[in-house]
Amino acid sequence: MNLCLPYASVYMLSFGMNDVQVGIISSIYMFSQMIFSYLSGAIVDKLGRRLSTMIFDFLAWSLPCLIWASSQGFWFFVVAALLNGTMKITTVSWDCLLVEDAPKDKITQIYSWVIICGNLSALFAPISSVLVSKLTLVPAIRILYINAFIVMTLKLILLYKFSTETAVGKIRREATKSMTFLELLSGYKGAVRKIFASRGTIFAIIISVLVEIMSMIGVTFWQIITSRRIGVPDTLLPIFPMVKSILSILLFFTVISRINQSKLKLPLYSGFASVIIGSLILISIPGTGVLGYILLTFSLLFEALGLSVLHTIREALVAIYADPEQRSAIMAILQTVVMLVSVPFGYIAGLLSDISKILPFVLCIALSLLGILMTLIFYRLLRLTE
Repeated sequence: MNLCLPYASVYMLSFGMNDVQVGIISSIYMFSQMIFSYLSGAIVDKLGRRLSTMIFDFLAWSLPCLIWASSQGFWFFVVAALLNGTMKITTVSWDCLLVEDAPKDKITQIYSWVIICGNLSALFAPISSVLVSKLTLVPAIRILYINAFIVMTLKLILLYKFSTETAVGKIRREATKSMTFLELLSGYKGAVRKIFASRGTIFAIIISVLVEIMSMIGVTFWQIITSRRIGVPDTLLPIFPMVKSILSILLFFTVISRINQSKLKLPLYSGFASVIIGSLILISIPGTGVLGYILLTFSLLFEALGLSVLHTIREALVAIYADPEQRSAIMAILQTVVMLVSVPFGYIAGLLSDISKILPFVLCIALSLLGILMTLIFYRLLRLTE
């Protein structure tokens, strides 16, 4: 998928869509994620972590890749976004499959390595650059989406074959065998009470919301500002995500791997501050040229540092504060709340981008400042209750 992502927004624009429509697609995607986030806990408990991952990986990735590959305009992207939103079920099932049998003190490192492996796939980005230069944008991206369909389908088959159900997953599947989905969903009441009783879980939700919105803005509108405002040629667009991935890998071994799971306050401050610096540099770039590309590289460095830290801590906070017995239900509610709050921001960022390409990243700066404030309040309250 990382071969396609650098061109996803520009690919949409090539069909005559505008910035607002791109933002609407992002909001539809988030709306779909919200619905399936709510259903995910019940589905994952009923089907098991392993089977849920296989079924919904196919619905969330394999099928949308075929739709993107054959897309003719706005409504194709709408259908693909609705299907792609089912990935929130695999977010819960995969997270449970990943950490439920893992030692609790190793969770941060496990998530860090998962993020690093994801970044390694971006090293193949020059392939998409070569294809675009040879075939032009639309034919090249169609080929890449067909390739993504093959790779994702192979991945889900191999994962199902070589993984095993977790101990908690077996218990929950047995416990819910005779229950209907409505009965399972009604069981969320207990999980909601546990969330409100845990200040740490509420804080994890707030951080997750902020990181989700900033990530969405970065993924959707970075291509637009670099291509349409700064003037980076389409053939060079994949190079920068590759550079960002290399930086993320280097930062993992030099910075992120040193994060102490019991001392997350300073890393949170640093993560939000890095996003602010990266966004400020990005919106200040006047155009291409030696200086422009140098500034763009520094922008990527700070963004890579900030988001890598924040993504790692976000996952760690959820894993640390979620009650293990109610993990799937709590994660389902958490993901639902995150998506519910995030849904309007795709459209809002699209409107802002239509006014000025820099405004979505001004919004990122504002959200990062809010994150710093929330971190300050949480740890001050935590200190007062100790």
